[in-house]
Amino acid sequence: MSSDTLAQALAAPRPSLVIVGAGPRGTGLIERVAANAPELYAGSGLDIHLVDPHPPGAGRIWRAAQSPLLWMNSHAEDVTMFTDETVDMAGPVREGPTLHEWAGIDGRTFSDRRLQGAYLRWVHERAVAALPPGVTVHHHPRRALRVGGPREGRQQVWLEGRPRPLLADLVVLALGHLDAEPDDEQRELTAYARDHGLVHLPPDFTADSDLSPLAPGAPVLVRGFGLAFVDLMALLTEGRGGRYVGDTYVPSGREPVLYVGSRRGVPYHSKIGYDWSGERPPLPRFFGPAQVDSLLARPGGFDFRRDVWPLIEKELGFAHYHRLFSAHPERTAVAWTAFEEKYAACDDPAERAALVASAVPDPADRLDLAALDRPLEGLRYGSYEDLQEGLRRYVMADLTRRHDPAHSPDFAVFLGLLSVYGQLVRLGDVGPWWHGFFSYLASGPPGPRLRQMLALSRAGVLKFLGADMTVTAQDGVFRASSATVPGSVVEARALVEARLPQPTVERSRDPLLRELYADGAAVTPDGLLSVDPADGRVLDRAGRPHPRRFALGPHTDARGSGAFTRPRTGGPAFRQNDATARAALLFLRALSSRAAA
Repeated sequence: MSSDTLAQALAAPRPSLVIVGAGPRGTGLIERVAANAPELYAGSGLDIHLVDPHPPGAGRIWRAAQSPLLWMNSHAEDVTMFTDETVDMAGPVREGPTLHEWAGIDGRTFSDRRLQGAYLRWVHERAVAALPPGVTVHHHPRRALRVGGPREGRQQVWLEGRPRPLLADLVVLALGHLDAEPDDEQRELTAYARDHGLVHLPPDFTADSDLSPLAPGAPVLVRGFGLAFVDLMALLTEGRGGRYVGDTYVPSGREPVLYVGSRRGVPYHSKIGYDWSGERPPLPRFFGPAQVDSLLARPGGFDFRRDVWPLIEKELGFAHYHRLFSAHPERTAVAWTAFEEKYAACDDPAERAALVASAVPDPADRLDLAALDRPLEGLRYGSYEDLQEGLRRYVMADLTRRHDPAHSPDFAVFLGLLSVYGQLVRLGDVGPWWHGFFSYLASGPPGPRLRQMLALSRAGVLKFLGADMTVTAQDGVFRASSATVPGSVVEARALVEARLPQPTVERSRDPLLRELYADGAAVTPDGLLSVDPADGRVLDRAGRPHPRRFALGPHTDARGSGAFTRPRTGGPAFRQNDATARAALLFLRALSSRAAA
């Protein structure tokens, strides 16, 4: 090699990969880079730049600096960051411990989020240590502001407080959950609260919310009955000095009075509190790769309610009845083989309902997804006092059922939901209704949290408002009403929106995403960043994948379930991480080969 050639080689920049977001998704991507690099990358070194103001691994959501009262929403045995042979991916399996194995705790524990953060930090360190020699990771504890650069050339990633950009051959956006600017309704409510001396807390991550304006003993309207409400409930009760003695809540006197309602008017279903035994339903059966391929091949596209939901409904029914017939045959009237054959051939919902009625004598053993979705539909109470007792009975019945293996078809439906989610990822954005339905049935709170709700209700600290909750701002107060108690109104000077912001690109508070949208990135009708389902490349508005930009996570239309992956469930997030890592390594290898030539 001549001295000139040697000087050019020494001056040539090392290939670089910038990952914006160092939380669980960014960590999972590094783990897949480490797993695939021995096969796919033998270049002359690689710089991986992690950009995140929070520590790598845990990121913002799982950071150490949060209340120990905030729990994970999954059993410790159901949380893993490692692949297994059930994941449909091209890369190698690299197994590792679940949270409970790593922490040495009981698998049925709902650990606090700080422990999960420690697990994630360890996973990050292990993934970095597994990278081949010559691959170096650099953490930049700053916010990324924008990505620029020519479509076919090196990208520029501008960071807050840094005068020069990071140069990147590839950029992966693993931004996680996002803050959002308020929509028109939220802006109006905030303005009304400011003008009238009220308190309005818009959608936010509860751990980040300032709850101090919520005064002791004062009524607070809470709109939202999902997991954000559970966090709010914990911080405003035990977080203010209250305590539980068995099933009784002993107030500290510092709690506000929480009036909670939502569209459904009930909390999410309890986590299932028993272990699976016996044969699993053979899933997917009616909503698998072949059906997804058919939907994707339709020239005019597909409609979720018309084309996808009937397949999902049949799939979940199959999971339910497979378990009922195999584990509880005494509650059925025909042989499984005869029922299965007729069920498979039946695509008309009315005919299928008639088949089920003839084969399953007790209506309580039949799957009714509509009734599950809207349990208060058509119910009316004469007073809020009557509603409190009715809702306590409902929550207690749900707790009992979800901890009784006699109702194990519920567990089978949960497995069916996981299977469906794994297929839906390939279809892109299917709208918010499905994600809400999935979370309501499959990602509800731990049983102990619902027992706490009952104790708070009996203590008068928590009061139920009912379904189809509406909120108005007039006469200097907030007013809430519900279809469940016609004519009744609750007034308060504080309103909390107990839900996460919608991850829309256009209203995101993340300047990088807004700049990306302004630069021509495509978004779905629901505001999610459009990506190539094959490998996560960002699409422009002409449908072209960007050769050097990728995105993974809930701000994209390839988002998976919000929960961590359960072991041996095929984890679509693992599949996505693997595909993106392999595409990135192949690109960088080709780039390195061209530079060497």
